[in-house]
Amino acid sequence: MSAPPETTDEGRVVLDARDIARALTRISHEILERNKGSEDLVLLGIPTRGVGLARRIAERIAATEGVQVPVGSLDITLYRDDLRQQPARGPQHTEVPPGGIDGRTVVLVDDVLYSGRTVRAALDAMRDLGRPDVVRLAVLVDRGHRELPIRADHVGKNLPSARTERVMVRLDEYDGHDEVRIAGTGAEHDEVSGA
Repeated sequence: MSAPPETTDEGRVVLDARDIARALTRISHEILERNKGSEDLVLLGIPTRGVGLARRIAERIAATEGVQVPVGSLDITLYRDDLRQQPARGPQHTEVPPGGIDGRTVVLVDDVLYSGRTVRAALDAMRDLGRPDVVRLAVLVDRGHRELPIRADHVGKNLPSARTERVMVRLDEYDGHDEVRIAGTGAEHDEVSGA
C-alpha cells in the first residue's frame, strides 16, 4: 500500500519522480507506435519545461529504437493572444533541429495543457519555420478547461482541476527535482498552470 500524497501550503503531489518517468516512457512508446517508428520524427519542446520533457522523450526513443530523434525548442511568446493578461516575459530561444520541419512529423511537447492558447500560439510560430507533414501534441498533464478546440494526442496524466487551482510542474533540469503538484489559489491563469 502506497503512502498518501504529501500535502503542504504548496498543495499536494499528484505525480512524483517515478510517476513522471513512467508517463514519459509510455508517451515515448505511444509516439513510436503512432508514427510507426522514428523515421521523419522531430520533437519540439515549448519553453521552458516542454524542452526538458522533449529531451527526455528523445532519450527514451533512442534507448528503444537506437536512433537519435532531433529535438528543438519553439518559443511562442510573441505569438500569444493573451500577452496583455500574462506577466511580461522575454522571448525564449527557438532552435530548429538540423533538417528543419518541412514534410516531417512534428510532436510539440509541453508540460501542462490548459486553455489551449499556448498550443495555438505554437502552431502559429511553427508556420514561420516550415510546413510539417503532421503535427501532434504530447503533454505531461492535461488539466482541462479548454478555451480552444485543441486536444493532446499523448497525455501523461489527465488531472481534473478547478480554474482556481494551480498545477506546478517541477523538473530536475530546472528545479532540482521532479514532481507535479496541484494547489488552490485565487489566480485563474498562472505561468506554471499551463495554457
